[in-house]
Amino acid sequence: METVLESNKEYTLEGERLKIFTFPSPILKKKAKEVDVFDEELQELVKNMLYTMYLSPGIGLAAPQIGLSKRIFVIDTQYKRNKKINAEGNEEIEYSHFSPMVFINPVLETYGEIINWEEGCLSVPGVYEEVKRKEFVKVRYQDIHGKPQVIEAKELLSICIQHENDHLDGIIFIEKLSLIKRNLVTKKFLKKKKS
Repeated sequence: METVLESNKEYTLEGERLKIFTFPSPILKKKAKEVDVFDEELQELVKNMLYTMYLSPGIGLAAPQIGLSKRIFVIDTQYKRNKKINAEGNEEIEYSHFSPMVFINPVLETYGEIINWEEGCLSVPGVYEEVKRKEFVKVRYQDIHGKPQVIEAKELLSICIQHENDHLDGIIFIEKLSLIKRNLVTKKFLKKKKS
């Protein structure tokens, strides 16, 4: 499964931390546009998206969440984040086991049983709810160089891919809840956001 930024290259936690747009920002409702230019600018964007995702901290981040209408998302369900005390006695975060994945212009085929999975979202901070998803996903996409790729995923990776792909179609996970639950969660979140 060769989906890291560069094959056989270790990931280094560096980049620019980008602003994450939160619900109900209009950009989160737009259907994202296909990527057709695979250049250094795209590589820089992906690097910054990964950096933002790790520091936020999250396990997935889609371009609409940082205000860009592009069909790109990044994921890492493997990395570790541990708190430790440094030599000065201050708490800091140590990151390890990076396994970044980059999906550009993904096309999903979901299959298997319907399962419930508790999800959260960097664009709806503090909200965690069970969402119904298909168990497995097959994804056709392009890597950072524009080369076609295919992977199949299950469990957390499958859920994360489906969640991030929804962002590309202007769907936030709370929209997948029942109407009553969605209204309740939305009211509560917006009230908290105002305070």
